[in-house]
Amino acid sequence: MKMQFNDYLKYLRQDFSASIVVFLVALPLCLGVALASGAPLFAGVIAGMLGGIVVSWCSGSQLSVSGPAAGLTVIVFNAIETLGSFKAFLLSVMFAGIFQIILGFVRAGMIAAFFPTAVIKGMLAAIGMILIIKQTPHATGYDAGYAADESYMPETAGSSFIEFTHSLHGISPGATLVACVALLILIFWESAFIKQFNALRMIPGPLLAVIWGVAFNNWALAAAPEWSIGVKYLVSLPELGSTSNFVNQLRLPDFSYLGNPKIYSIALTLAIIASLETLLSVEAVDKLDPHKRVSPTNRELKAQGFGNLLSGLMGGLPITAVIVRSSANINAGGQTRVSSFFHGLLLLISVLFFAHFLNMIPLACLAAILLQTGYKLAKPAMFVEFYQKGLNQFVPFAITVFAILFTDLLEGIAIGMVCGIFFVLRANFHAAITLTQRGPNYLLRLHKDVSFLNKALLRNYLGSIADDSELIIDGGKALFIDHDILETLSDFLQAAPDRNIQVELQGFALESRLLEQDTVFIPRLAAAGH
Repeated sequence: MKMQFNDYLKYLRQDFSASIVVFLVALPLCLGVALASGAPLFAGVIAGMLGGIVVSWCSGSQLSVSGPAAGLTVIVFNAIETLGSFKAFLLSVMFAGIFQIILGFVRAGMIAAFFPTAVIKGMLAAIGMILIIKQTPHATGYDAGYAADESYMPETAGSSFIEFTHSLHGISPGATLVACVALLILIFWESAFIKQFNALRMIPGPLLAVIWGVAFNNWALAAAPEWSIGVKYLVSLPELGSTSNFVNQLRLPDFSYLGNPKIYSIALTLAIIASLETLLSVEAVDKLDPHKRVSPTNRELKAQGFGNLLSGLMGGLPITAVIVRSSANINAGGQTRVSSFFHGLLLLISVLFFAHFLNMIPLACLAAILLQTGYKLAKPAMFVEFYQKGLNQFVPFAITVFAILFTDLLEGIAIGMVCGIFFVLRANFHAAITLTQRGPNYLLRLHKDVSFLNKALLRNYLGSIADDSELIIDGGKALFIDHDILETLSDFLQAAPDRNIQVELQGFALESRLLEQDTVFIPRLAAAGH
């Protein structure tokens, strides 16, 4: 689907509406990731702005949203401690960007094509469940921090589940009411009743949810303090007030560390992990894209690399494509890259002029938006769909979900990939060779490629052929037959006369030296035209 300028204009209303949602979700996450990383809060905002304003146009993905990734928080925190300086770490971010650009030019993006659909859908379902688990404390007013809330449980799965259960016992009435009503607004705003009114459809449901939360809290502060939401449960954005203060927040990397080898080892680690998370996110976004567009992965690596190069130069955190914000973008009706671009602009404008007003937003409102996104990613219908597709699809899907829940994103994906590959090999193992019997007559057929992995199956089939029978071995459909397979057939041909088994070969070339010597045992071979 080629996007022209008129297409961007055509979807402008949907994209601007979606950008408001992405902005509201991204703002606290940028701050939370920076806090968890041990970096200045403003570094997360810079990365979010660059991800929207710059990377969105360099990328080939129309719906992917880029920004600071919670999955990198542990690496960033340890890197800053190792180098002893945030400015030195910025140098690593710069070189990580350069390494990613190189990966794009050597076409490393092709790795994305090897992620099975069941594993990618399992990742989406797992992230949806993680969002529900980790946003519930905010919805109930239990948790004060927003650090790493879209991460894939890098600490321990147990602590997140414990926090989830504790939040159900430590409910704050004001925050819970705000979250519940916000969820009802979001659900109602997607109903068929609202969709029949064009004027109402133009108003983003999440924006109404946020307005409700701010209005309720302001009323509660004045009329019912026991129902009000404390400051620590609100958005906390640094108030700059002017462009000069914004410029003063920018940090340049410390180039005196260029001779430190740790700079480059950290940069390489960042580049590899960020690239893998980006490729996974882009693959997932393509699965969710209503237009089913396919993103050019090599271009994506170059775009992320350029974004990280700028982020390192300006004092920002590492940037990756992030699935939570991308999912929120798609669920909010985003159609093109304009929604991601606008969200970056909104981050910039809000930091400059509207921080005071944004700091009135309860985190419970934003939790409601992410709870809805989490449900859409992990809805029960998806589990039913994969179960109906058979065990070959359901088992890798389910294992990926639980592996991510109890480890982290990359480990969970790796476990899911191993499981997926096992089922692919298992399916190929049985599909490569078939044996059909009708009375004393047998047909052994080789399909497509037959490798050494199928040798044990071939031996079992040959061993099951009864004495005093006739066997046709058809290799006409096999595009490739491994040496071990030919040798196994050759051994069988030599032993067949002792068991009074008449063998006929079809589809094999006599040029095969292994079989050519055994044609004496194939009386009907010449008659078959081989």
